[in-house]
Amino acid sequence: MKPILIICLATVLSFSVKAQNPDKAMARIRYTFIHISDTTQRDKPHTENMLLVTGKNASVYTSYDKLNQALNTQKQIQEQMKNQAGNSNIKIEVKSEMKVPLTQEDYFFFANEHKMITKERLFNNYLIEETAPQIDWKILKDTMSFSGIACQKATATFKGRKWVAWFATEIPFQSGPWKLNGLPGLIIEAYDEKKEVKFTFAGLENVKDDANQTNSGEDGKIVTPNGTGVVKMVGIDISTAYLGSEIKLPVDAIKTTRKELDKLKAARDKDPQGFMQTQMAASGMQGSFKANPAPRPTGGTAVGKPEINNPIEIPGKK
Repeated sequence: MKPILIICLATVLSFSVKAQNPDKAMARIRYTFIHISDTTQRDKPHTENMLLVTGKNASVYTSYDKLNQALNTQKQIQEQMKNQAGNSNIKIEVKSEMKVPLTQEDYFFFANEHKMITKERLFNNYLIEETAPQIDWKILKDTMSFSGIACQKATATFKGRKWVAWFATEIPFQSGPWKLNGLPGLIIEAYDEKKEVKFTFAGLENVKDDANQTNSGEDGKIVTPNGTGVVKMVGIDISTAYLGSEIKLPVDAIKTTRKELDKLKAARDKDPQGFMQTQMAASGMQGSFKANPAPRPTGGTAVGKPEINNPIEIPGKK
């Protein structure tokens, strides 16, 4: 699918929620996420590069591939704006190189407040707040080293799966990949007993204590070619704030419930173009949205929408 947007400079309505206090980012941990989402094709698991940014109290888990895609999108938009400088309406065509769907949910974990906040973007950013799950970990004496990091083993039953986690007591963060947290040390690797879901350690770096470090791309703003203003890109998630020095919720987000968000998704899936037009109008924007539908094979199933009969969370189980 190649979405084409007509983007106008406009006053955009702002939405906000009562945000948690920002936390200083101290480390970035990369994982390889492997998920057998379709048990009829076990030899073709979904694989994605993920990123955990953590501080003393807060952490955020997101798709590293999605961040890189966002940076590429931002680069494309800036280049096309430069080439169309002087036009009142700018036509932007964004081409994605990703062939498979990426994880759209971001998970914010606030340890002191015992809160888990899921961020998801349809047109605007939406936040679903809930009490952070209390995982009943059983810490074992088994030890193992991952890329020179000494780890200890823990097990737990969580969201319908029996999990094995390896955590590093020498790295005193309570966070981990996805919704896994609550151990006395950073979770380096984790997998369920069937090896259908795995988070494999792929690297760790400390965040530099640089006062000049900025959250590039925060709130989806792009500086105009002449440097005299900014354009807010509404409807495209180009925020790369997770690469900055702070962990914080988006300031323009709307607090909602899972039920209400599912209703919005159903409306989007039924009529993507109509949904985007409605959202743009509600945000005070003028312009148009056009998207070329994905090709369909014989049988009518859209290409690129994988079968998911084995979700990470088993429905109805704790």
